[in-house]
Amino acid sequence: MATGTQAYGESWYWDNRYTNEPGPFDWYQKYITLAPIINLYVPPNQSILVVGSGNSAFSEGMVDEGGYTDVVNIDISSVVIDAMQNKYRNCPQLKYLKMDVRDMSAFESKTFGSVIDKGTLDSLLCGNNSRQNATKMLEEIWRVLKDKGVYILVTYGAPLYRLRLLRESCSWTIKLHVIEKLASEEKSDNPLWELTKPIALNYDGSSAEETLGTNPDVHYIYICTKELSGNANVKA
Repeated sequence: MATGTQAYGESWYWDNRYTNEPGPFDWYQKYITLAPIINLYVPPNQSILVVGSGNSAFSEGMVDEGGYTDVVNIDISSVVIDAMQNKYRNCPQLKYLKMDVRDMSAFESKTFGSVIDKGTLDSLLCGNNSRQNATKMLEEIWRVLKDKGVYILVTYGAPLYRLRLLRESCSWTIKLHVIEKLASEEKSDNPLWELTKPIALNYDGSSAEETLGTNPDVHYIYICTKELSGNANVKA
């Protein structure tokens, strides 16, 4: 049986984790620190999918603070989905469904205007059959996005490691933003990197390293816009 990060793609691992750690937890960043970039790319009146939502308060923040009205959350763990369905049973703007991001056949193609991912792709890349699982996930996200829809990927993965995977899986136009890992919830007058300003990005991502330096203490935010040209690997 897989252990540790190798089990990140397995429902039993997350059922066990959420049973033992039921309190809310946000991977990487909270809504308040990412709100400027979410507001920049995600209109409040569209359907939004949050993948690997866990017990994060991120989607609650989108509704309460951002004014979003249709946020669908999926997770592979029935334990956490049951808990979140109960917690937000009186909040019609939030929906929680047990679903594997590698197989979202319950959703029709071109359902969502935006998909938000904080750490789910990273989790799959830590596990067994990582490349195959990550490709399945990205192809499914591309399929459920509307034309010109946006996939927002928040990750620790630098462009040298993420761009090739993104580009080989589907047809995207990609922008890169960064945020400091320990971003303050208080607005800074002198942030090291301006969150809403894209980082220069060439095809292989080497330009980002030239701008940011080696091993910068940041989370990377890839803004992936679904291209109308289509994707040969995905049935729309």
